Amino acid sequence: MNPNGEGLFSAASSLGHTVDVLFLSVLAVTTVVAAAVAGAILYFCIRYRHGSKADRSNPPSRARWIEITWTATPLAIFLGLFIWSSIVFSRFYRPPENALRVHVLARQWMWKVEHDNGRREIDELHVPVGQPVELIMTSQDVIHSFFVPAFRVKQDVLPGRYTSLWFNATRAGRFNLFCAEYCGTDHASMKGAIVAMPPAEYARWLAKGPQRDDLASRGFTIYRRAGCSGCHEAASTVHAPPLAGLYGRQVYLSDGTTLTADDTYLRDSILLPEKQIVAGYASIMPSFKGQLDEDELMALLAYIRSSEGDNPVSTGP
Repeated sequence: MNPNGEGLFSAASSLGHTVDVLFLSVLAVTTVVAAAVAGAILYFCIRYRHGSKADRSNPPSRARWIEITWTATPLAIFLGLFIWSSIVFSRFYRPPENALRVHVLARQWMWKVEHDNGRREIDELHVPVGQPVELIMTSQDVIHSFFVPAFRVKQDVLPGRYTSLWFNATRAGRFNLFCAEYCGTDHASMKGAIVAMPPAEYARWLAKGPQRDDLASRGFTIYRRAGCSGCHEAASTVHAPPLAGLYGRQVYLSDGTTLTADDTYLRDSILLPEKQIVAGYASIMPSFKGQLDEDELMALLAYIRSSEGDNPVSTGP
């Protein structure tokens, strides 16, 4: 165990152990296959070497059972591993409903983190042990990659869109955070730490943060300042889609397709309003590209996620 609380092979997250089992299983299968192939080569090299007394008369012209066996057996094994790994991979992108949401903004060469209550961190992320944490991530400049070896998680962080990832720390400690994508001159120095704390200790740490508006409250201020309320509220005279209760709902578009109103869709609707027009609405929304930075966009989306109401999402024409 090193001073950061990381063991050489021990995972520190709930899904990390699953990844380890999968990895060791793949390693065992490939080792057995490699050993079998090497053993067969060695056996035939010795058995049928020049000058050996091996019987070479009446060689078989075909052996269908051998062909079927060496084709079907590896296929079944590797298809099984593929299905298993696909299931494990998909679990990293289906966070539990009770997951804490944390917003991560990557930039050259730092990790900027903000919790829903407004507390911010640079190159550190404090989380409670035993509580799922969902990361909503974007980049301000180039492609980065959020990599925590002890949690067995890694996700590219992209400019112009949101990516997400979740984990559940299983023990307290301080765990290394790296950028795993070459992102410029000081890429090697873009590192930080995940600090996993007992729940009570985490609650005290979170409450001691600087007193500022939470993320959704700042988003509401931006919502008013940018004039969104003038078009998207029920009392508005402008025919625009209502935002209350929108997040996570199905949206019908004018081209006949549907999608889920997630972070990426909302971000695109703000910056690229012509990209996906809601069915039944005219294309009248201006673009806010260049008027809102990534911090403001994160706050605005947090407000939209938190807003509730009975205003229905467009159900199509």
